[in-house]
Amino acid sequence: MIAYERTLFIDGVLTATVGQTLFCRGDGGIGSLGEEAPRMMPSPERPPDRSYELRTLPQTALIYRLSGDLNPLHADPNVALSVGFPKPILHGLATYGVAAFSLLTATGLPPETLRRLDCRFTAPVFPGDMLATDLWRENDRVHFQVRAVDRDLVVLSHGLAEFTDVADQT
Repeated sequence: MIAYERTLFIDGVLTATVGQTLFCRGDGGIGSLGEEAPRMMPSPERPPDRSYELRTLPQTALIYRLSGDLNPLHADPNVALSVGFPKPILHGLATYGVAAFSLLTATGLPPETLRRLDCRFTAPVFPGDMLATDLWRENDRVHFQVRAVDRDLVVLSHGLAEFTDVADQT
């Protein structure tokens, strides 16, 4: 596991803190430096307050490659097969973006109010998947999970989004 944090400043003002924890698939035996990864909160055990569905396009991964991530796992069927996937998978960051877009759309909140977005990647998304983002609203927090509807599979779990007070955005 690799954990890191970046701080982003604009004109000397802290604008964002970005933390990421990576699970290194197949590397094994890494151990840790004695620090346990922070526990993530599971979704509430009640029906979601809202669900928002969005189908990804079959060419989503090819379009996303234009951002500069040219990993062949997202475009080459032979590479995907060689690492155990039946076909190319969608980029994790593209999936994360779908979750953010779905949360903002479902809550009706403006993008500038989103201040935190955490989740655990639990299964690959394939371009063309119908994704359902289930939301549980709790004050300025939204717990969420994302499901690949056609495969009945949770692809993002332990989701937590926090929003600033909309009144503070004037």
